[in-house]
Amino acid sequence: MVKDTLYAPEKTKNKPFEFNEDVARVFPDMLKRSIPGYGASIQAIGSLAGRFVQPDSHCYDLGCSLGASTRAILKNITVAGCHIVAVDNAPAMVRRARALLESDSTPGRTQVSVIEADVQNVEITNASMVVMNYTLQFLPLDERPAMIHRIAAGMIPGGVFVLSEKVVDEDAGIEAALVKLHHQFKRSNAYTDLEISRKRSALENVLLPETVATHQRRLIDAGFRNVGVWFRYFNFISILAIR
Repeated sequence: MVKDTLYAPEKTKNKPFEFNEDVARVFPDMLKRSIPGYGASIQAIGSLAGRFVQPDSHCYDLGCSLGASTRAILKNITVAGCHIVAVDNAPAMVRRARALLESDSTPGRTQVSVIEADVQNVEITNASMVVMNYTLQFLPLDERPAMIHRIAAGMIPGGVFVLSEKVVDEDAGIEAALVKLHHQFKRSNAYTDLEISRKRSALENVLLPETVATHQRRLIDAGFRNVGVWFRYFNFISILAIR
């Protein structure tokens, strides 16, 4: 695992965040040290796959990055005839995801396709599981409702949608406390205050968080019959939505 030093003091320029080769190279370390509970949420996605994926259906990992959710789904599917479609628009992520998944895609097992594309341009059909792990937050705000409606429309009854996002709390005092706790989490994982500040500036106007209530209303409006938060750690949440 290559250590994330993208925002270390020796880096002279602070550019807007993008999923390029530099980020892909350090991404596993970045996730581990930046997102509280990330490993546990990936493990749980695997458990959900074992429970919800239906025979002869599709699973989608939208914004798959290096394919962690894809691999968790693949290892836990217990039914036949499934096809996992992993999608990302960053060439560096797609290249590495394909390499990491090669050893898991053995003959006779679930078919896996890793596609380089914008998630908004991918057709969702016959889906019993869809995952968007910290992906929707990078889409323009006005394009998010249509994305969620497309996902819901492409899912079969009983299918599950897992939506993980960084959120902003409606209570300003709680939000301030959560931000401080998250920064302390990063410090405990050996990020300096300068690195924390630089990354926050790089993500400004790139990652646009919303409230939990906004996400829940959008999912209900799209036609999901059951919607609820199943995981939260500070200002990072994951929602289950059942079609």
